[in-house]
Amino acid sequence: MSFTPVEIRHVRFERALLGYRRGAVDHSLAGIAASFEGVWQERLDLAERVEQLEQEVAHHREVEELLRTTLVSAERVSKDVREEAKREAQMILDQAHREARAITSEARRERERLLAEARRIRTLLTAALDAVGDAEDAERRVAETGQARRAEAA
Repeated sequence: MSFTPVEIRHVRFERALLGYRRGAVDHSLAGIAASFEGVWQERLDLAERVEQLEQEVAHHREVEELLRTTLVSAERVSKDVREEAKREAQMILDQAHREARAITSEARRERERLLAEARRIRTLLTAALDAVGDAEDAERRVAETGQARRAEAA
């Protein structure tokens, strides 16, 4: 038999010759003790449960803090990796621009060299053609002179 605090306050013992009836008091006290033991045991169980839950909460807080630290660290590493990638990309881009300028300069020099060579060859061809033309003119003059002498001689 379990007693609530209100029931305990309202327990009335029967009166006997020299006070209360011993059996009724003993019976009530046994019920109150059993009820108190139950409440006490429940309190101990709940205290253990509270302690267990507090340990779980502490563990979860530690895990949360670890996750937060890990997240901050991961964000920092991610930022560092992005910055390093940007620097590396910029270095690659700068190197590519330098190589492109070098290739372009080399191509311009080669173009100028080829143009100069083409001008030289054109000059040589023109001179050769002029020489051939002059030789043909001279040959024609010689032929004309020879025909004129033969015509005079005839």
